[in-house]
Order: sequence, then C-alpha cells, then structure tokens
Amino acid sequence: MGKNLILPDERADYRLYDALREAVPIIDAAVTKTVRLTGGFKVICSDERYQRLVDDFVNSVRVGLSGVSLQSFIDSYLDSLITYGNAAGEIILSDDMNEISCLRNINPSCVEVASDKKYNPVYFIKNGGKKIPVKNPSLILFTALSPKGDNPYGKSVLSGLPYLSRILMRIYESIGQNFDRVGNVRYAVTYKPQSETDISSARERAEQIAKEWSDGMNASRNGEVRDFVAVGDVDIKVIGADNQIIDTEIPVRQLLEQIVAKLSIPPFLLGLSWSTTERMSSQQADILTSELCYYRRLLTPVIVKICESYLAILGLDAKTEVLWDNINLQDEKELAEARLKNAEAEEIENRLKGEMNNV
Repeated sequence: MGKNLILPDERADYRLYDALREAVPIIDAAVTKTVRLTGGFKVICSDERYQRLVDDFVNSVRVGLSGVSLQSFIDSYLDSLITYGNAAGEIILSDDMNEISCLRNINPSCVEVASDKKYNPVYFIKNGGKKIPVKNPSLILFTALSPKGDNPYGKSVLSGLPYLSRILMRIYESIGQNFDRVGNVRYAVTYKPQSETDISSARERAEQIAKEWSDGMNASRNGEVRDFVAVGDVDIKVIGADNQIIDTEIPVRQLLEQIVAKLSIPPFLLGLSWSTTERMSSQQADILTSELCYYRRLLTPVIVKICESYLAILGLDAKTEVLWDNINLQDEKELAEARLKNAEAEEIENRLKGEMNNV
C-alpha cells in the first residue's frame, strides 16, 4: 500500500455546506426538491427468472439503522452528492458472506481516494486522525460531481454560494435590527433649565425626571397606565422615528436570483413569485429535465453495481439495467390537451387509411 499515489484532496469544509443549508432555507429546499424530482426507478434483470429476487432486494434491503429500500439509499446518496460534490457508501455483507446485510451511507469527508500503479482506485477510511485502507474496495461506492482532471473529488453545487449567502444573511440581520429599533421604541427625554436656579439644581431634577420616566415605562409594560408629569421645559422625542427603513427588496432579489441560478431550480418551485403569471415554460422544463438526467447518469452505475453485487454474491450470473420513471414537469391541463390532440390526429390518420384502402 506504500506505493499508492495519494491524490490531492482539494475538498472544502463540508461543515460549511451543512451550515449553509441550515442558515438559508431556500438552499435546503432546492436540494430536497432536486432529490425528489429525480424520481424513482425500477431495476430490470437480464434473466427473468431472477427478476423477483431483484425486486425483493430493491424494496426490502436495509439502509443504515432505520432506512429500507434501495430508493432510500439513493436519495440520501444524491443529497450528499449535490451538497458536498461527493457521495460515498458501503455494501455491508452478512457474517457468513453469502448475502448483503445492508447498505450504509458514509460521510464523504471520511473517505480518501488513492491510486495504485495501474491507476485503480484505492480507498482509505479516516478514523480518529488515522487512515485505514479498505480491504475490499469493490464494496465501496464513491461518486464525484464534475471532477476536474486527475482530481477524484467533485465540486459541490453549493460552491460559490457562501459569499452571496453571507451578504443575504447580513441584510436579513439588519432588517431584524431595524424592526427592533422601530417596533421597540426608544425615547429621548431632554430637560432644559430656564433660570440660574434651575441650572444649579439641574442634576437633581434630571435624576427625578429619569426616575419618574422609568417608573412610567415599567408600569406600561405591566399593563398599567401612568401619566408622566414634569415641571419645566421637558422635551420628549422618539429616537429614530424620522428615519426610513431602507428598501431591501431589490438587493435581496438580486442575491436570490444568483442563488437560484446556481441551484438550477425554477423560482416559483421554491415559493418565489417574482411574476404574477409565472409558470414553468417549456424551456425551463427542458433545462431542469437535463439537470435531472445528468444526476440519473451518475446514479445509474451505483444502482447497477449494488444489484449485480447482490446477484453475484448469490452465485447468479445476470446483468441488470435501470429503468427510470418518466420526468413529468408539465401542467396537467397541457398534458390533457396534448392527449386530446394525439387522439384526434390518430383518428384522422385511421380515417384516411380507411379511405385509401377503399380506393
């Protein structure tokens, strides 16, 4: 193992991406919706005799400590792939090595990739500062999102968003502070002495005014109405009442537009109604469909490897392929109109064929 080439680890701090999803709900919603929109799948076995075995495995395989089904594993795997740019998992065999006990999602920050002389991947598991080589690399699942060159690690979809999100959160924080200032009103009480006698006793009188004012404010917080009475020239003003809260709609929208563009999700799917007539156009549907198909291409080899490993462990020689559900992003009304037009076209074609046969 000493001759293995350790490839450079240029991964970002994964905790930053976790914090980003917690701090900005729209980012978390976009990742979750992308996972759900990717859809379900069916595994087709090349030998029909084993199809039922494959179906039972796909529907009932244990995932971690609480999950069930291969779909559950793939959903978590894709969530990690989008968030961190890398996804890792492990096929865990039973004690007698004759079946797959469960599938386990691994935090990709705990997996390090190396290469042997023939440039085959070799995996290490980080544990307590130590790197433990994996004895059976064929049981490790690892996928990278858009890796560059010889670097085996991918790039998170969220890369580039921490800076924008930091500005966005700063704006939201300032909005909260402004509403605290406006909603929780502060007062400035000014006493102006009118004579030399007032000037000599200004300090004592100011302390009395302050005490009476404080008592009146405390009483109002408890629901008691108490008048404030003062002798002399006393001026009371609300601090900040003349200031206008800055309009943040435009900068917030500009930041959200950049975030949404990076996440490749139509804005209205995230609850952003920037237009009263906004709906998913065919162009938006095509773009989103291409993104989902890209993720499916990355997940298909993982699903195939798991299912064929299951068959191989049982001693069965068969291949599998993945049949994904159709991606349907169009409105129901448009689909109904399309089916109607197709039925009308088919009816016309059949009538024309009948007329041609009669001739």
